[in-house]
Amino acid sequence: MRVSIDYHVEIDGHYYSVPYQLRGKQLDARITADSIECFQQRKRVASHLRSFHKGRHSTIAAHMPKGHQEYADWTPERLIRWAAKIGPRTAAMTEAMLASRQHPQQAFRSAMGLIRLAKVYTPERLEAACDLALNGQATSYKSVKSILTTGLDQQPRQQHTLLITAPIAHDNIRGGHYYH
Repeated sequence: MRVSIDYHVEIDGHYYSVPYQLRGKQLDARITADSIECFQQRKRVASHLRSFHKGRHSTIAAHMPKGHQEYADWTPERLIRWAAKIGPRTAAMTEAMLASRQHPQQAFRSAMGLIRLAKVYTPERLEAACDLALNGQATSYKSVKSILTTGLDQQPRQQHTLLITAPIAHDNIRGGHYYH
């Protein structure tokens, strides 16, 4: 199999990491009931416990480029907990941003940027902006930043009032009592 740009190989629908230097190279694999071994020119370059979770990744931190290793300890849960310290709407926005990507790691930079907005503006303004964005289903860093930049979070909210009208009296309208 060929090593993908993300330094993983696919075996039975699961993705296993190999050293990042092997991107684009052709490898051989030995598959047993319990393990996966990857070889380049008969030399073993990676070994993993076999996983049957399709679409998931098994990644060894040592296989990552140095720039990726510093984020190995970061998890979506950790970012959501960090955002929750600002407030529940910021946590909900962070969760929505992470869920919007096929791989949550792809949204880490956006989530970090969102959390940093609490320092530039205030935690209260960030909470209000996240609330506005979530209500409008605009779940991106750019949407929240735009709300803060334009000051929409500080504008009075429009209240939607429900217009209640008197029941219509007509011979062809049965009313609620008919259905009891």
